[in-house]
Amino acid sequence: MVEAVLVDLFSLPANLQNNIQGLLCNTVETIEKCFSIPAPFVYVMCCQRQGSERDGEKESLLPALSGFQSLKKRLEVVHAPNTAAALYTIKQSLDEKDLSIIKVILPTLRKDLMKVYIDHLFTAVYQFEFEDLQVAYDCENLKIAEPQSEGQTLPTQHMALIQSEIQMYLESLPSLKGELTILTSSLIPDDIFLHGFTTRAGGISYIPTLSSCNLFSSSKRRDPQVVVKENLRRLANAAGFNLETFHRVKVDHANAVCVMGKTEPDTYDGIVTNQKGVTIAAPGADCIPVLFADPVRKACGAAHSGWKGTLLGVSMATVNAMVSAYGCNLKDILVVLGPSVGPCCYKLPHESATEFHRIDPKCVRLFNSANPYIDIRRATRILLERGGILPENIQDDSVTDQNQNITFCTACHPDKFYSHFRDGTNFGTQIGFISIKD
Repeated sequence: MVEAVLVDLFSLPANLQNNIQGLLCNTVETIEKCFSIPAPFVYVMCCQRQGSERDGEKESLLPALSGFQSLKKRLEVVHAPNTAAALYTIKQSLDEKDLSIIKVILPTLRKDLMKVYIDHLFTAVYQFEFEDLQVAYDCENLKIAEPQSEGQTLPTQHMALIQSEIQMYLESLPSLKGELTILTSSLIPDDIFLHGFTTRAGGISYIPTLSSCNLFSSSKRRDPQVVVKENLRRLANAAGFNLETFHRVKVDHANAVCVMGKTEPDTYDGIVTNQKGVTIAAPGADCIPVLFADPVRKACGAAHSGWKGTLLGVSMATVNAMVSAYGCNLKDILVVLGPSVGPCCYKLPHESATEFHRIDPKCVRLFNSANPYIDIRRATRILLERGGILPENIQDDSVTDQNQNITFCTACHPDKFYSHFRDGTNFGTQIGFISIKD
């Protein structure tokens, strides 16, 4: 069932410009007639013109819409200087109301254009149907969605202009939830390495569980890739790394490691490099973003270590890749565990907890319960020490000076970090990143 209807009056053909009120009234009347109670939310998208002309247009539209009582509180006219701004404004309202099935009524000539904007600004969470504005007076036509054509028919230059318009608009938006904040470790020498762990502040993501510096997009979440890219751009500017040479792991919750410069695996949870100016990163939203640095051989690594990756030894696999590829000495490698879910909050079924108990009984609390508490950080430290990393070269939540602690529990600090465990499926993601300075 259609939850919202978007009427695009942004760029009407010249022959319809003089009859915008009548056209809109006919379209809204059809919507009111064809949809059962409750009526869908209706958004009318208009171009925002300069000065008094803009105000006059808005004033002329509102009285024309005042007679539609069933839609009165569900109808909104959105004026914006360009399509990206208008569509993003509407998206915020859709997300606030948790709506995802949208019918778009628009001039035929705008259809391919609109699909490009939608592809960039929305994810697969949303379902769109398209209807020709000029034939939207018939109930039967309004109910039948036109199937999307395969492939894009727009010229390449038009695609580039749309992407540029969206990017410029997103760059103009203010940061949410305060300034962008980066946590750094005193263990990693800052004269050789650039590194840090992000928090949730300082981006433009506005959905509560993703707000505001979400750094991962997927088909199951409402944050599109363009928003994540803008958050990442702001992070790169604040941290001082080059986005053109930024690489993050392709998470599979396993233990494969990518060595930069060699054949890249399809998926990998660890990545290492000795190339200056190349920034590598691993995500985390309960799973541990782990950073590795060898100041002697000038090499570094990043790993994503969830409970599965921890059991599979992804951290030592990353260490071993540094030793094998760059001749690193185990005693020189420094390891820092970033913000991640702590043993205070994290539970697993007893069967999985048994695997951690085998590593060390101290990794499990309330072992005899159905869902024991698990300490994936302690398990990571134990496996690293067994592999030859010096205890003093590992920084985690066991540091004596809590002022040096950057391994916060993500679930316990909703103001600072994202947490899948706490927030559910539409969760945000932070990252740990590291590079060798030029």
